Amino acid sequence: MTEVIVSLITLCGSALGTFAGIVINTKLTNYRIEQLEKKQDKHNKVIERVYHLERHNAVIDEEIKVANHRIEDLERKNEHE
Repeated sequence: MTEVIVSLITLCGSALGTFAGIVINTKLTNYRIEQLEKKQDKHNKVIERVYHLERHNAVIDEEIKVANHRIEDLERKNEHE
């Protein structure tokens, strides 16, 4: 009878320990996933900002080309006068 009680106590302890391990491991995994999501969000924001900067840079480059053509046209016009 004592062996059965000891076995049941051991079984309960093992089950409780296993359950606690699973809970702790799940919490740790969820924490790590949250941290990775935060890093991914930061990365995505940087990519988005770079995209906007590149687009803005392309617009500025086009404006510079147009301005240079206008200057060339004015210089040619002044040469012919």
